[in-house]
Amino acid sequence: MACSSCSTGKDGQPRGCKNNGTCGTDGCNKLTVFDWLSNMSLPNGQKPFDCVEVRFKNSRKEFYRNTENLTLSIGDVVATQSKSGHDVGVVTLTGELVRIQMKRKKVSIDDKTIPKIYRKATQRDIDIWQKCRDREEEIKKRSREIAISLKLEMKLSDVEFQGDGSKATFYYTAEDRVDFRQLIKDMAKAFGIRIEMRQIGYRQEAQRLGGIGSCGRELCCSTWLTDFRSVSTASARYQQLALNPQKLAGQCGKLKCCLNYELDMYLEALKDFPPSDSKLKTQKGLAFCQKADIFKETLWFSYKDEPATWHTLSKDQVLEILELNKKGDKVASLEEYAADNIAEEKTTFENVVGQDSLTRFDKPKSKKRRKKKRRKPKSKAPHNAK
Repeated sequence: MACSSCSTGKDGQPRGCKNNGTCGTDGCNKLTVFDWLSNMSLPNGQKPFDCVEVRFKNSRKEFYRNTENLTLSIGDVVATQSKSGHDVGVVTLTGELVRIQMKRKKVSIDDKTIPKIYRKATQRDIDIWQKCRDREEEIKKRSREIAISLKLEMKLSDVEFQGDGSKATFYYTAEDRVDFRQLIKDMAKAFGIRIEMRQIGYRQEAQRLGGIGSCGRELCCSTWLTDFRSVSTASARYQQLALNPQKLAGQCGKLKCCLNYELDMYLEALKDFPPSDSKLKTQKGLAFCQKADIFKETLWFSYKDEPATWHTLSKDQVLEILELNKKGDKVASLEEYAADNIAEEKTTFENVVGQDSLTRFDKPKSKKRRKKKRRKPKSKAPHNAK
């Protein structure tokens, strides 16, 4: 989805609305929710739900109570209550779907501490808000210089201004606890605003900064992924991936979120699959599992004395041998089972370019020289002497 100003220009290049997710149509933000109840009217006598969902910069969303009974719709810019002053955000959801969202995020509907919406933002509110957003990059650069001068082991990744410009929240990442009391004093003196420091994880930092993953596409966390689930090395083991941290780690330095995408399918396939440490007892000797292909339901075994020779067995054959071993019986050898799995290779393609060989261009054809036949000169008849 994208708003009209985010579409492609005449030269084929994306124009971009340059609003960083605050465009009025609310169509170029990954946190946009489709209101499938918008064209349905409420039953007679039922009042509309008095809470709305408001989105701020990046991935921050909060619920507010519409005590003034304002007529709000998705995309409206509103002034909301904050601890001091007011903030400015964009309405992303109204009506009964807000009740479902609050229940999903475990926010009590009857909570009296839910902040309220003051009014629809005036042009003056929007001008102040936009002016503050334009200062964020400059302040972020200056705050990093101050942190470096104080030799603090932290990284300031983002700055978010409050709507009225009275406060700024600095998001940072750090390995250990950081004493930033002097940093707050210096920044408050330099910028003339109240400072709030908030630590975030490395995944949240990558989500805010964005980038291109090793797959060649934009990061999932910065485009469509809205929540982070824990990823462990067990996910890679179940999928038989090499435990190489350089390949398994994303730009955040943690394990890639996409390791969980196909994990359920692998766990489903492994339910009735023989374990990888299975040992088969045969009369010829003990055999160990060397490799397994879960979706082809194939395993490769080799004898203890012949580790270089692998025998291909199907999943059912391995389960059959294991069942016999439990009863105390031994099969003669793996070769008898592996012989049944040898299939003749069949050509699965058709030559649509004629019957020419695929390697016809590998070696140049030798030119055959045609031998020219020398014509014998015609014998002239002798002239009769007169």
